[in-house]
Formats: sequence, structure tokens, C-alpha cells
Amino acid sequence: MTRLLFPLLLILATGCRVNYSFTGGDVGEARTVSVDLFEARAPLATPNSAQTFTETLRDVLLAQTPLKLARTEGDVQYSGTISGYDVQPVNIQADETAALNRLTMTVSVTYVHSLDAKKNAEFTVSRFADYDSSQDLVTVEDGLVRDIGRQLAQDIFDRTLGNW
Repeated sequence: MTRLLFPLLLILATGCRVNYSFTGGDVGEARTVSVDLFEARAPLATPNSAQTFTETLRDVLLAQTPLKLARTEGDVQYSGTISGYDVQPVNIQADETAALNRLTMTVSVTYVHSLDAKKNAEFTVSRFADYDSSQDLVTVEDGLVRDIGRQLAQDIFDRTLGNW
């Protein structure tokens, strides 16, 4: 009985195949991605913040998918604007001063999947980071924008290719 069961199990096991994705990215038949420069449309947003965010989004997409970067008209296309860039005081203390300030970035995204129009989407994502109110925004802004940009880029990846 065991002699008959083992070859049968071996045949069944070789006929099964499982595909794993360590990033969860679903690019379908897409081979290329293009990411247009996200424009800084919010009143306080700097051109440097737009460039930093755009590069971060490209880096996340290239690191988590097998897609190749195309200058324009990739199979998968991202464009949009930094539509919100605000600083607000948080953690108000007894003497009515803020211990922390919060930088919030909001990005409006247009996602086009040229091979599957059902996946096209427009949406907005927002993230924030806090910093000590004794620090000037100009001195900590680059680091905050990089941190917030990584979070936003991951959110965008998750909504478009991560099947979330």
C-alpha cells in the first residue's frame, strides 16, 4: 500500500505550483512604470519637497516591484500634486505653548494602469510627522519630508499595486 501511495503523492506534488510575492505587489502584465514630478501646489510646499517626494515614490516602486522606470507613458503611471502642506501646533501645555508642531503633507494621486483600465484611480493620501516646537521648520524640514514621503509612497503602493 505504501509503495503505491508514495508515487501517487509524488505525482500530485509535482503538478502543484504556488506563486509567492514577498512584497505583495501585483503588476499583472505591466513591465514599466513612470512617475511624473508631483507639483507643489500647496501654499507652504517647497519645490524641494515635491522633488524629494517624487524620488521617494520612484524608489519605493522600483524596490518593491519588478517594473523598470520609463521616462513617460509607462504601463503603470503615477502623477499628481502635493495639495496640502501644513504646520499646526500640537500637545499644548499649561502655559498655552505648543511642545510639538506637526507637519502634514497631503498628496493627490492619479494612477493609470494602461493595460487594465479598471484599476485606474484618483485618490488622496495624507501623513504627518511631529517635531519639537523649539526647532525651526527650515532646519528639520528635509528630514520630515523624507520620513513623511516614505509613508505616503508606501500608502500609494499599497492602494495601487499592493491589493489593499
